[in-house]
Amino acid sequence: MIEVVNLTKTFKKVNAVDQVNFYIEPGEIVGLLGPNGAGKSTTIAMLSTLVPPTSGDVLLQQQSVLKNPASLRKVLGVVPQEIALYEELTARENLLFFGNLYKMQKDQLKNRVDTVLQQIGLQHESKKIVKHYSGGMKRRLNIGVAMLHEPDYLIMDEPTVGIDPQSRNHILETVKKLNTESNKAIIYTSHYMEEVEYLCNRIYIMDKGRIIASGTKDEIKAILSSENTILVKLEKHSNDFLSELMSQPLLSNINAKEAEISFTVAKGINYLPTLLTLCEMHHVTLKSYEVKEPTLEDIFLHLTGRALRN
Repeated sequence: MIEVVNLTKTFKKVNAVDQVNFYIEPGEIVGLLGPNGAGKSTTIAMLSTLVPPTSGDVLLQQQSVLKNPASLRKVLGVVPQEIALYEELTARENLLFFGNLYKMQKDQLKNRVDTVLQQIGLQHESKKIVKHYSGGMKRRLNIGVAMLHEPDYLIMDEPTVGIDPQSRNHILETVKKLNTESNKAIIYTSHYMEEVEYLCNRIYIMDKGRIIASGTKDEIKAILSSENTILVKLEKHSNDFLSELMSQPLLSNINAKEAEISFTVAKGINYLPTLLTLCEMHHVTLKSYEVKEPTLEDIFLHLTGRALRN
């Protein structure tokens, strides 16, 4: 098991990461979520022994790895948010290069390169120069490099950013297979809540350098168990209508996106009559009114005041 204990990083008297605690056990996928600036990337950099913490510790099997990072690096693979490849080399050449950095034996490396190319779906493109790859193909090769030395743990930092839906689906299925077939533990960060819903067993939510919620998906959704989310669609709305809606004391987490507005209200309250009155007052046409069970996106907005992609 990997444990993060009171991990803190201070830059110019500002705590970018402030006494963060979490753990990941073999065979599980853990989501690490937070808006931009929450401290996720700094936490990952410390966890992967690339950046020393100001205080706190990282433990592998209850042993500190800060003084001996090699013990963790042997069992950890990191898929960085930025593409980390040599674009003038082919996919196979990239994998061979990084395999030599891992000091893998020649025969073992050749077999692993073939296996990894198959896993990431690039076996037929392995001799193509990487600079001619699509964004999705580069992302898949980035994952392949991290998988090459067969680590027990993978950190995947937003591995599907800026790619086409087909490549995104392929990556998600690859992550799922790595977990179920190879029993790899994965720490997964993403700006796409549906990915976290699909992949993760447990979730940690970060904001302003701290862990503000943790648990299984059901446990985190229970945070809003006393509230319902209402989604309304309008023909159009005015600023006056939106301002008056924002001032309603029974509503919270109001989020307006063009002609769609969502908000939360305590269970047992039928807000439809009041909403119809507001629409009539401001000459707004109500197209639909839907009561939804809380989603992870609703919880995130409730806890941080921001949508995940903000």
